[in-house]
Amino acid sequence: MTAAQESASRTRLVGGPGMLLVWLYGVMVVGAVSRSAYQIATEFDRAPLAYSLSAVAGLVYGFITYSLVRGGETARKAALVCCAAELVGVLTVGTWTLIEPSAFPDATVWSDYGMGYVFIPVLLPLSALYWLRKAARAQRPDAG
Repeated sequence: MTAAQESASRTRLVGGPGMLLVWLYGVMVVGAVSRSAYQIATEFDRAPLAYSLSAVAGLVYGFITYSLVRGGETARKAALVCCAAELVGVLTVGTWTLIEPSAFPDATVWSDYGMGYVFIPVLLPLSALYWLRKAARAQRPDAG
């Protein structure tokens, strides 16, 4: 791939709806990391699992944001894998919080499928997976 092609493929990930995804993931990074950092620093013994999961969510959001901004095929694939893992995490933790609420004395970012964050945690990976797969199809030479 030439430098011009690599540059064009990087731009495609953050163009149009991709820019909205970058912005939303950036907001989620700030929300999840700041919330979990405060909770871990001040009241970790109250709900260690919940606060740790929120910190992990923040790290996942950060990596996805970086991958989308970085662009390129390798970053797109990495973001795709992370978005799939994020979706599994949201569905797992969301279901776990409904089945066994006592395991989470305080909410995580992914509790109740992200209800505390207006369900953005469950909608965001679905949107990102769609966008990343669409970007892959657009980059194929036969995708004319």
